[in-house]
Amino acid sequence: MLFFRSEERVAEWCRANRVPQRPLVALSQLWRLSQAWYANRLTPEARRPAPAEMAGIFRGIGLEGSFWDPNADDFS
Repeated sequence: MLFFRSEERVAEWCRANRVPQRPLVALSQLWRLSQAWYANRLTPEARRPAPAEMAGIFRGIGLEGSFWDPNADDFS
């Protein structure tokens, strides 16, 4: 995971490193994702979210598109 100051810096880094740009996640979204993903990790019932749950978590914080679809084979 890389952190950047702006979308322009992301674009510059991707061009300089010849890496295709992937979807961006705002720090506030990342925080909400971590809260949802790890909410029960310290309980005996802890488990990884099922694909439908993952999709709901991603959608709930505004992460959309095939990159965020746990059943997709396309990550663009």
